[in-house]
Amino acid sequence: MKSATTSGLPPPPLHSLHLLPRRHFNSLFAAVYTAAISSLLYRHSLKLLHSTSPISLLISLSLLISDLILAFMWCTTQAFRMNPVQRREHPESLEKALDRRDFPGLDIFICTADPYKEPPVDVVNTALSVMAYDYPAEKVSVYVSDDGGSELTMFAFMEAARFGKLWLPFCRENKVTERCPHAYFSSTYDLTAKTLEIKMMYESMKVKVESVVAKGRVSDEYISREEESQILNQYRAKDFSRQNHPSIIQVLLNSNKDVDSCGEPMPNLVYLSREKSKGSPHHFKAGALNALLRVSATMTNSPIILTLDCDMYSNDPTTAQRALCYFLDQSKSAGPGVIGSNYAYVQFPQRYHGINKADIYASEHKRLFLVNAMGLDGLKGPNYVGTGCFFNRRAFFGGPCSYVPPEASELSPDYIVDKPINGKEVFRKAHQVAGCYYENQTSWGSKIGFRYGSLVEDYYTGYRLQCEGWKSALCDPSRAAFLGDIPITINDVLNQVKRWSVGLLEVAFSKCSPLTYGSRNIGILMGLGYAHYSLLPIWSIPITIYGLVPSLALLQGLPIFPKVSEPWFWLYAFLFLGSYGQDCFDFMSTRGTFRRWWSDQRMWLMRASSAFSFGIVEYMSKCLGMETHGFNVTSKVMEDEQSQRYDDGIFEFGVPSPMFLPLASLATLNLVAFLAGLARVSKGGEFDAFFVQMFVAGFGVLNSFPIYGAMFLRRDSGRMPINTTLTSTLLVGALFVLFNKIHV
Repeated sequence: MKSATTSGLPPPPLHSLHLLPRRHFNSLFAAVYTAAISSLLYRHSLKLLHSTSPISLLISLSLLISDLILAFMWCTTQAFRMNPVQRREHPESLEKALDRRDFPGLDIFICTADPYKEPPVDVVNTALSVMAYDYPAEKVSVYVSDDGGSELTMFAFMEAARFGKLWLPFCRENKVTERCPHAYFSSTYDLTAKTLEIKMMYESMKVKVESVVAKGRVSDEYISREEESQILNQYRAKDFSRQNHPSIIQVLLNSNKDVDSCGEPMPNLVYLSREKSKGSPHHFKAGALNALLRVSATMTNSPIILTLDCDMYSNDPTTAQRALCYFLDQSKSAGPGVIGSNYAYVQFPQRYHGINKADIYASEHKRLFLVNAMGLDGLKGPNYVGTGCFFNRRAFFGGPCSYVPPEASELSPDYIVDKPINGKEVFRKAHQVAGCYYENQTSWGSKIGFRYGSLVEDYYTGYRLQCEGWKSALCDPSRAAFLGDIPITINDVLNQVKRWSVGLLEVAFSKCSPLTYGSRNIGILMGLGYAHYSLLPIWSIPITIYGLVPSLALLQGLPIFPKVSEPWFWLYAFLFLGSYGQDCFDFMSTRGTFRRWWSDQRMWLMRASSAFSFGIVEYMSKCLGMETHGFNVTSKVMEDEQSQRYDDGIFEFGVPSPMFLPLASLATLNLVAFLAGLARVSKGGEFDAFFVQMFVAGFGVLNSFPIYGAMFLRRDSGRMPINTTLTSTLLVGALFVLFNKIHV
């Protein structure tokens, strides 16, 4: 195919950008809202200066601290609202400008760590969905990192390699869009003889994989060749354990020799379990990704890299072409398929299947994946969110205008692999760079590769790449590029957020803090945007104070807010309605609904009062050298009863967890205070003085309905544990007594 460039015509645009008109309103609203915040802080200062008792001083000081934090966090959100944009890709222009033979190579990284929390059959579905991309198969290489070092995962991919030889040509011949086998066979499909045959083979593979996982080992009945036995024997060596084993690298499919049932080449499929040794650094997911980065460099060294979570399957076979629209150099001097842009990565928003109608746990994370990302995209680009992201390999080795050479020449992004992927020399190098001590005294994790120093390695890596001068882009096609699983219990949701909180605080208070280092290197607005994320856990301070103080004061008959008849009341009303109104508009402008927005703001309050608080405590413990939980894999296993309750929109508590205690305590306190306030108003007619406090308590009650049901009304296994209910009641009583003593 002849490109437009070689014919003398200007190259067709591969992507375009559209500024959103709401940026003008956002700027105007920000000016008005800033004046309102200044007035509120002025009032707090007056109240603090005129406090005449210890209790009034304590209340005034706590409210001032709360509103100062709220004001600061509101300022950081302006980074997302000053220049929001939307992008559009033109893959049809790509087809005109580039012959498929000139498509750059694509290395796909998939990480898994626990075959019991991340079922291997789900990981296999993810891998098969990207192996079947509408992309030259000989240019695609799928690398699977198994940090669990499990023969169960290896067996699953041995089965997947066999099934893939039938699945890939089936997808091509039938123009299948959903190329994840599980998703395809769960949807409406043509009942042809061929389809039923493929489905039977898929079900057979699935049964085998699930059977060995249930048994915890691969029995001899599932081993059909001596080669398979030799591969699995690596896991049965003496002293082999998850935390202590040599590197295992296995080429399960080789595009140079393996073909599908129609004689077409198969993509490369490589299994990797990096070497581990007791006492050696692991660096969790970032360490696994860097091992993949090095091993892939020795084997294929493709210029484009896609990182995927093990449960995030491809939902569109043309996704890679959309990413190429940003990476390709369209200058006349560049050859076809040359990667030459300043884009470090192209981030696709995370989307999920199986979300219930109300999205009770706010699993869409619309602010993170869309609203805020569109705002950052108008500056230097969105942050990296860990999955569904295409990288320019060159970006891992220094800035666009600088280059940090790796410790071995074969790891250079310019290195051309000219040896067989399973050759002895290639394997020797691959095992060497997968060693657990390979990174010692090197720049890996600090200047090159995925960056260490935070549990949220994705956020930190994207941030550091942009500080080095790279740009990024948000690609949000109408059809979701990837679909993933979501946690369906509140405990899993809060634990996940707690882990994020610890990692974000590690960045916030590091030498690379976004407020200082970030603002110097990527500008004030981008620095504020990244600071907003790194300081998310401090939301817990004002939310907890507003959940406690107004209700405790209401129980004591202490008015602490302006009367409805006073002018200051309208300032409070404007600040509340303006903030919530703009947030609701932003949410609904990104294909949201009011019902899901309500769930989103409710979960924001729950995360702030629970997971964020525990994240701060764990971060402080870590700083003091105390033992912490570290990285925990979120379970992807769903029980039938839990799934049914989730589908019905019922919160799943069930297990005892300390993170439920603040939720239950605040819910109980707000309910008691609201009822006491109603009684006080009905008897004494003090509605004017206590309206704002009753509104705050009532708003807490309204958001706590799922908690009341779990505490008092439900009898299923997903209810709030009785011990948590009793403890929270005692804690509320103790707080009331303490507050009463201070008041007296």
